[in-house]
Amino acid sequence: MSKMDALRAMREARYAEATERAARAKTTPQTAPRSRPPVAPPEAAAPAPEPAAAPDGRCGHRSMNGRTCTRESGHAAKSHRYS
Repeated sequence: MSKMDALRAMREARYAEATERAARAKTTPQTAPRSRPPVAPPEAAAPAPEPAAAPDGRCGHRSMNGRTCTRESGHAAKSHRYS
């Protein structure tokens, strides 16, 4: 038996096994769909507290490395100034 004949035989065996498995899967009885457990209605979310401005009138935005913005509270600038 050559290498190609062995590969063809393995492929045919794998195909036969796959078709047999598919045929068995079609004959298995269908199970009834599971009923979903009841879901509680969502709770009314409490309004988030307004972020308090820093006591010194600064923006107070914190950067990833822990620095704090030194611009005035509620500034219109898009960027922050850290110190």
